[in-house]
Amino acid sequence: MASVWAEGLKVRKSKMFIITVVFFAFIASMMGLLMFVAHHPELAGRSAALSAKTSILGNGDWASFLTLLIQVILALGPIGFGMVTSWVFGREYADRVAKDLLSLPVSRMTIVISKFVIILCWCILLTLTLFLCGLFVGVAIKIPGWSSTNVLNSFLIFINSSILTFLLCTPVAFLACISRGYLLPIGFAILTLILTNFVAIGLPNIMPYFPWAIPALYSGIAGNELPQAEAISYFILIVVSIAGFIGTAAWWRFADQI
Repeated sequence: MASVWAEGLKVRKSKMFIITVVFFAFIASMMGLLMFVAHHPELAGRSAALSAKTSILGNGDWASFLTLLIQVILALGPIGFGMVTSWVFGREYADRVAKDLLSLPVSRMTIVISKFVIILCWCILLTLTLFLCGLFVGVAIKIPGWSSTNVLNSFLIFINSSILTFLLCTPVAFLACISRGYLLPIGFAILTLILTNFVAIGLPNIMPYFPWAIPALYSGIAGNELPQAEAISYFILIVVSIAGFIGTAAWWRFADQI
């Protein structure tokens, strides 16, 4: 608990924490703005780009808006959660304090677990910020078609998709450790997002076996024309997550940190 508290204190005192929370709230606000423009097309004027963006909102009701929020967390989660993970693990090396941290009378496994606990709490906060700000903006602009059942079902899909995305952050942590910084893990997070889109477009049949595509398959927003997630899909995702965790723990336990 002392280790978790110490890791949490680092996050609370950092600018990165405020920046990520504000950014996720801003994205939710922008989605609400697009919905508002969809209901008031005269605001778009002759902007073809803005009109094209509002066209993805479907009927412009709550069902369409909630689906959009799920799409946003699936697209933003790998990068946002990846940045959080790379910051928590990479900053010790970037600030050159890793050796000081290891000199404390705390086991290295405890440090690793504490960092992952803080990353989980941070990512859940960002997820709730996006969803709750989206709800607030949606209510404020009076989106039609409110249904408590639909909102609850969408929230469950939203939060479960976020958890599946979070589980894929352990390889990012491992890369942050072996690279001793931020650049490689953030690049890896962006690469996985690009590869996921490539697989969805060019090789859809392997999506159930590509870990970073599984959250999208679970959410159902990929459509019925694509393969569905199977038991083996979640097994692969969990194996990748466990492998990333073990690799991170092994690096902290056995690698030369000097």
